[in-house]
Amino acid sequence: MHNEFSTQNGVPEIIREMADVAAAETLPHFRQPLHIENKLENGSEGASNDFDPVTIADKNTEAALRKLINQRFPDHGILGEEYGAENLQAEFVWVLDPIDGTRLFVSGLPLWGTLIALCHKGTPILGAMIQPVLGEIFVGAGSHAWLENTKSKAPLTRLATRQHETLGQATLFTTDPAILANGERARYDQLEQSCQLYRYGADCYGYAMVASGFADLDVEAGLQIYDIAALIPIIEAAGGKVTTWQGNPVRGLEKHERLQVLAAANETLHAQALAILDK
Repeated sequence: MHNEFSTQNGVPEIIREMADVAAAETLPHFRQPLHIENKLENGSEGASNDFDPVTIADKNTEAALRKLINQRFPDHGILGEEYGAENLQAEFVWVLDPIDGTRLFVSGLPLWGTLIALCHKGTPILGAMIQPVLGEIFVGAGSHAWLENTKSKAPLTRLATRQHETLGQATLFTTDPAILANGERARYDQLEQSCQLYRYGADCYGYAMVASGFADLDVEAGLQIYDIAALIPIIEAAGGKVTTWQGNPVRGLEKHERLQVLAAANETLHAQALAILDK
């Protein structure tokens, strides 16, 4: 890995620059009157499954990050949630979700984040989750994952997953079990019933808590690669494991209609959860 993308000594400078961009574009709109568009134009009013919000903050953040990447790395490709793909055949491709958790954003809850991944030949090698309200940058690559707080100026925190060995000890996150398909919901419910504690609605922040050692599992379905690419290097660098519900690596830069993801704090819990989900 190029030194400029290494997390061995902390947060790479390019990620700090991107965090500044994300904060500048998102914070002026957070908890402010905001026009909300629904990407699912034919959705039923009031039905959460038919509501996929996007705002000017999403669009402006991705546009600003794309501009920075094109200036600094003109040979790299970009895949973003709002503006699609460019130069995907490049060896290095950045994957962007400008606001993961837009529903949280428009609800005034500070658990959304800007997700940034750098992929090498389709494999995420560097990931960052930026939470501007709290001033947090979660970053990971290789075997080094960190939390830096830009507001408190506290020392860097080395991220490490916890080592609970049974589902009965585990804390489980999912965004919303109601969005799971029928077969997925039954398997998820069995997993949830096996865990000690479960929480809903954390989006990307739940994955950050797995990497930080405060939760053990995050299980989702219906994701796109930009929803998860940045979180994989963070969790795996902290000691966890991220796969599909079939136990395969989450890779590639193509659209998947129902990308099923299992993130676990360690191999033992991953195997136990997979035994339930892979049916």
